[in-house]
Amino acid sequence: MTWHESIRAGFDLETTGRDPRTALIVTATLVMVDEHGRAASSAEWLVDPGVPIPAEAAEVHGVTTERAQAEGMPAAQGVTEITETLRDLFAAGIPVVAFNGVYDFTVMDREARRHGLTPLEARPVIDPFVLDKQVDRFRKGKRTLSAVSEHYGVTLENAHTSAADALAAVQVADALAAQYEQLRMAPAELHERQVRWKAEQAESFEQYLRRKDPQATVSRHWPVEAER
Repeated sequence: MTWHESIRAGFDLETTGRDPRTALIVTATLVMVDEHGRAASSAEWLVDPGVPIPAEAAEVHGVTTERAQAEGMPAAQGVTEITETLRDLFAAGIPVVAFNGVYDFTVMDREARRHGLTPLEARPVIDPFVLDKQVDRFRKGKRTLSAVSEHYGVTLENAHTSAADALAAVQVADALAAQYEQLRMAPAELHERQVRWKAEQAESFEQYLRRKDPQATVSRHWPVEAER
C-alpha cells in the first residue's frame, strides 16, 4: 500500500534557535492522520528548555521564556515523551511526515543524546520539502512551508506553531502524492529514495554556491545530520 493511503503522522517542532545541533525543544506536535487524510488525533507538548528563549525565536513561535517556565514540562520529561512516542510510531512502520525534516530529527537526535536517551532510528520519514524539490526542481521562489503550502492549495493558518505546521506538512505531502504518481510507493521505499534525492539536491546546490565561494559545502545527510 502506498504511504498516502495508510495511517501516517505529521510532526513539527518549535525551538530556541535555527541550528538543529544546539536548538532546544519548546513545543512539539504529532498529528495522526487516517487512511482518508483526516486528522484523527493529536498530541502536543510545551517544554521549558531550561534556558531563556531568545526573543527572535519567541517572535516566530509565540512562546516566551515566561510562558515556558510557567506552563511547560521539564525538558527531560518532554524530550523523553516525544522521543518514545516517535520511537513507537517508527517501530510500527508508521511514516512520520515532517517538512524539512532534517531539522526536526536532528534536533530530536541531539536532545536525546543530551538527556541520556537512545537516539531515534528515524525511518520511515516523509519530507515534502525534499519531495517538492525533486518533482519541481526548477520552480522559482521560496520553498518555505508557507510558500509550498500556497503552491499546492493547502491552507496554513497560525504558521510557525507546531500544531499548524505538522498538519500542513501532511496536507502538502498528500497534495504531492495526488499530483505526482512517481511518489506513490511504500513508506520504506520512499524513505530510501529521499536519502538519495536529498544528497543529489545538496550536491547540486553546493555546485551552484561554489560559483562564488569555492569552499562552500552543503550537507548531504538526511533525515539526521551527522555529528561533527
